[in-house]
Amino acid sequence: MAVPGPTCKGSTLVATVAVVATTAGLIAADPYVESAFNRTTAFRGFDRAFSSKVTGDEIIAIPTALYLFGLGSRDSYMQKTALFAGEAIFDSEVIREAMNSLTTRLSPSDVASQKVYSDTFFRSRIHSGSSFPSAHTIAAMSIATVVARRYSKHRWVPWAAYGFAGAVGFSRLTLLAHFPSDVFLGGALGYAIARYGVLRDH
Repeated sequence: MAVPGPTCKGSTLVATVAVVATTAGLIAADPYVESAFNRTTAFRGFDRAFSSKVTGDEIIAIPTALYLFGLGSRDSYMQKTALFAGEAIFDSEVIREAMNSLTTRLSPSDVASQKVYSDTFFRSRIHSGSSFPSAHTIAAMSIATVVARRYSKHRWVPWAAYGFAGAVGFSRLTLLAHFPSDVFLGGALGYAIARYGVLRDH
């Protein structure tokens, strides 16, 4: 039993370093990537389908629907999945709120008119405007991870779950709501919280 401990710790360290390094790299690339999204109108249809309100409602609706359907069909496994998803959202939200409060980063839409996307950290005076990491992405990925892992035997479920989370994350870029680093870190945190926190013993 002595071998898995260090191996697990080593894997966790490698994953943490990889996430931090990737986030740092994306922060450096953020101004260039987001300016490209600001110059295009190619995603208007996509943006309507994945608007902030639509995806926010879907994030709430998915675990609610799972629980109600599980209750109606007396499927305790589905009900537990819904509760795990709700727990993952709550845990993710606590971490996101703390990070948003500390980093107070402007969103791309805050500076889009100036077309200057650098120097965005520690500048937001409105708490709701703090964008690092992405709230929609961290919540969507935490739900996706719970559902995908709980129903991994159904091949289409992980594809659908992570596909939804990926679409939500991409929409945050096209809507100028978040920078790539906000979205990446939100996805990484949502996955880690759901898999290694909420589902650790399940």
